[in-house]
Amino acid sequence: MENFFGILKQEIYYGKKFYSYEELKETIEEYIEYYNKDRIKEKLGYLSPVEYREQNVA
Repeated sequence: MENFFGILKQEIYYGKKFYSYEELKETIEEYIEYYNKDRIKEKLGYLSPVEYREQNVA
């Protein structure tokens, strides 16, 4: 979990200004969606976490 927050801060937080809580919240929600559904991971056989879970549930 600590790794996720480190990546989140590095990729969307550092060096950017957010002018409202809602803007920050929306950006974080979009990033979580991307991280879970689109971002492929070498450790998971170059699948996204969702694809990996679906493949291993069946």
